[in-house]
Amino acid sequence: MSEQKLAAEVRTEFGKGYARRARMANLIPAVIYGHGADPIHITLPAKATTLAVRTANALLSLDINGEGHLALVKDVQRDPIKQIIEHIDLLTVRQGEKVTVDVAVHVSGETAPGTVHNLELTVVSLEAEATHLPESVEVSIEGRAAGEHIHASDLVLPKGSVLLTDPEALVVNISEAIEIAEEEAGEGTEEATAVSEEAAAE
Repeated sequence: MSEQKLAAEVRTEFGKGYARRARMANLIPAVIYGHGADPIHITLPAKATTLAVRTANALLSLDINGEGHLALVKDVQRDPIKQIIEHIDLLTVRQGEKVTVDVAVHVSGETAPGTVHNLELTVVSLEAEATHLPESVEVSIEGRAAGEHIHASDLVLPKGSVLLTDPEALVVNISEAIEIAEEEAGEGTEEATAVSEEAAAE
């Protein structure tokens, strides 16, 4: 994943009043921390930053008053109603440094006819280089038969990544589709019986 380049400015004001004024000026308050250094409070351009953080584990290359900083997005706080970004927490990183991130699991392919799959684990925890973070881990279910299971240890990880999630954790479960159909049919019969009994009682 390549880093997103953004221009940032150091800020000395804080509080809700300042945050409101910053948003009106199309700026997003943020803070950079890590490596034992004092936190750096900054503002980021709202439009470009909103686009940049759409990617999971976004890596930002920041120009702060002419000084370069490499930072990983760790937390994005949004307005619960408007969903606009109110504040961002950034973790400073270095080239080649290993960091821990949660990566989404994406399923590809189709299981064998008459079967369905259930994604039991939507994210896995990996250790990877800060400048080469994977956006997702893909798992193929092509042709998988009922009764098969895919565990975290079965995932093909991006080069340089190390699995931190329990290797025995169940990621995908394959089962027969007919089992679901029979359960639904059974529930329908029970509901119909209940309705008939109520009608008879009336």
